Amino acid sequence: MNKKKIVVAITGASGSIYAKLLLDNLLKLSDQIEKVGVVMSDNAKEVWRFELGNEDYDHYPFTFYPKMDFNAPFASGSAKFDTMIIIPCSMGTLGRIAHGISNDLISRAADVVLKERRKLIAVVRDTPFSLIHINNMKTVTEAGGIICPASPSFYSLPKSIEELAQTVVSRVIDLAGLSMESYRWNEE
Repeated sequence: MNKKKIVVAITGASGSIYAKLLLDNLLKLSDQIEKVGVVMSDNAKEVWRFELGNEDYDHYPFTFYPKMDFNAPFASGSAKFDTMIIIPCSMGTLGRIAHGISNDLISRAADVVLKERRKLIAVVRDTPFSLIHINNMKTVTEAGGIICPASPSFYSLPKSIEELAQTVVSRVIDLAGLSMESYRWNEE
């Protein structure tokens, strides 16, 4: 199996638990991963502190890049990062991606992933969606991206907020082409 090079982008949308669980899971999947690069917006750090009550994003052994660092390897297609996961993905970020506005490292990396025909997974969190949001999701989908709303499933009978949020993260991991044991509908 070819090891993956993954970009994780964390925006300021509510749902820091999804980003935390994804980073935790990527640690466990290190045998399938060559490299993980992380970029967080300033709002993402603020929301993480508010929602999770800590600054543990600083404790992961991944390479973190400032939001305006256009020298990050995944700012160019030549670095061959396979997958970009934006989790959670704000509607502002999605709108900039949909319209090709690369004004920070997150939107630039997404632009690169789409132009190189690689995998972009946007875990959108806002609700309800306006027609503008829906049209931006359509545009990103038509460009090759995957919109994965942070809509947890309940058929695994989750017993905690973490287990509920993990149902979304497990789907993201599947979409990224990584292999991890998780609940599968009607499988024993």
